[in-house]
Amino acid sequence: MGSLPNQDSDNGFPITINPFEPEEFRKHAHLVIDFIVEYYKNIENYPVRSQVEPGYLKKRAPDSAPYDPEPVEDILRDVKKDIIPGLTHWQSPNFYGYFPSNMSTAGFLGEMLCTAFNTPGFNWITSPASTELENIVMDWIGKMLQLPSEFLFSGGGGGVIQGTTCEAILCTVVAARDKMLQKVGHDGIGKLVVYASDQTHSAFQKASQIAGIRRENFRTVGTTPDNAFAMTASVLRAAIESDIESGLVPLFLCPTIGTTSSTAVDPLGPLCDVAKEFGLWVHVDAAYAGSACICPEFRHFLDGVEKTDSFSFNPHKWFFTTMDSCCLWVKDPAVLVEALSTNPEYLRNKASESKRVVDYKDWQICLNRRFRSLKLWLVLRRYGVANLRNFLRRHVRMAKDFEGLMRSEKMFEVVVPRNFSTVVFRMLPVNYSSSPRVFGDQAANELTAKLLESVNETGKIFMTHAVVGGVYVIRFAIGATLTENRHINLAWDMLQEHGNQLLLTLS
Repeated sequence: MGSLPNQDSDNGFPITINPFEPEEFRKHAHLVIDFIVEYYKNIENYPVRSQVEPGYLKKRAPDSAPYDPEPVEDILRDVKKDIIPGLTHWQSPNFYGYFPSNMSTAGFLGEMLCTAFNTPGFNWITSPASTELENIVMDWIGKMLQLPSEFLFSGGGGGVIQGTTCEAILCTVVAARDKMLQKVGHDGIGKLVVYASDQTHSAFQKASQIAGIRRENFRTVGTTPDNAFAMTASVLRAAIESDIESGLVPLFLCPTIGTTSSTAVDPLGPLCDVAKEFGLWVHVDAAYAGSACICPEFRHFLDGVEKTDSFSFNPHKWFFTTMDSCCLWVKDPAVLVEALSTNPEYLRNKASESKRVVDYKDWQICLNRRFRSLKLWLVLRRYGVANLRNFLRRHVRMAKDFEGLMRSEKMFEVVVPRNFSTVVFRMLPVNYSSSPRVFGDQAANELTAKLLESVNETGKIFMTHAVVGGVYVIRFAIGATLTENRHINLAWDMLQEHGNQLLLTLS
C-alpha cells in the first residue's frame, strides 16, 4: 500500500519556516511581550492624537509583500518606526475622546487565551466550554447588574456576547420585525416604525436600515435641555399616536442609558409604559454607562428595565475588557432564534437536536464567533466585583473633581449635568479686560471649537466634541485604565492656558 510522505518531507514544496512551532513561538512571544511592555511604559511620550497625514503609510511601505520570510525583530522595528506614529493612543492616560476603550492585564491575558485556542464556537459541539462558559458569565454579569431573572438563563432568558452594539441592536430589531410581521403580514414591512431620541447613537439607525426599516420610518424624538436631553414619555406618545393615525405600525423603541453626546439617561419606566401600551419591543442601549450600573449608587438608572425586552452594554468600553465585546440579554431567546437560525445538514448534531444546549450561531448575525467569554471570565475572577466597582468609582470621582474645577472658572460652562465619568462643557467668549460682554451661541460655538483643536494639536491630551441643542460642546470622557489625578490636572492646566490665549484674541 502507498503512504503519505513523512511530515518533515518537503513533498516537492520546500518550506523555509514552520507556521507554528512551540519553542519558536515562546521565543517570539517574549519579544512581542517585551515590546508591548515598553510601549506602555513610554505611552505618555507619544502624541495622543496621531500627527501623520493621510496616505503616510503608503509612502513608507514596500509596493508588494516580501517573497522570503523576515525576522520578527525587523518587523517589530517597523512597528515602532511606521505603525506607532500612525496610532491615536486610546490607552494613553491622556485620552479623553469618544468613550473609553479601556483594558486590563486580565483582559489582555484572556484575549491571549482566546487567540491561542482559536475556537469558532458557533454551536455547542464545536467547543462545549466556549458555549457553557458564555452562559455562566452572562448570568454572572446579569446578576451584578441586578437584571430581572427573566433575562438570565437561570430564569428562562439568556445572554450572548456580540461584537458591537450595532450587532446587538440589529439582532433584536430583526427579531421584533419578524414577530410583528407574523401579525401584520410580510407585505407590511414598509409600515414598520422605530423610535429613538435625537441623542441616540447612529448605530440604531444603521441597524434599522439593515433590517429593512425605511429611512423615513426612523423617528427621532426631540429632547430639550429642560430634561437634560432625555427622551420623555409624552413626546414619545405623541409620535406613536401620529404614526398610528397615518396607518403605520410602531415596532421598536431604543432608550439609552448614557447617550454619546451628553451621557443623558432616558427614563425606562415611563417610556416602557407607553411602548407596551402600543406593543413595541423595547431594547435598552447602555453601551457606555451599563458598566457603572454594577455599582449600587448607579443602579437606579436601570429602574424600569424589568419592563423591557432586551438590554445590552459594552464591556470593551468601560469594563476593562479588550475589544470586542458587547453583552446582550433577551427575555425570550426563542424569538431571537426563530429570526436568526439556519440549520444546514452539515451543522446537524445530536446535542443541538436534543434542545439541551445553546447554539450561539442562532443568536447572532454571523456563523463564526470568538471565545469572548474567556476575557470576561478572567476579568471577573482576577479582580472581583468589589475591585471592578472601585475602578469605576475612581473614574467617576476624577470626573466629579474635574467638573468642580470647570464650575470654578467663569470662562467655562458645564452644559449638561454629569451622570457618570464624562464632563460636557463649552467655553464662553467673555471679555475680561472690561465689563463682560454677552456673545451669541454661534460665537461660543466657534470659540469652543477653536479651543478643542488648539488643545488637541499639542498631542498632549485628546478630547472630542458633540452638538447638543445647537450648542457645540467638548466631551471630556475619563475612563482610560492608566489615568491618574495628575493627568486630570495636566488637562485642566492646558485648558486654562489655551482658553486664556484665545480670550486675548477677543480683547
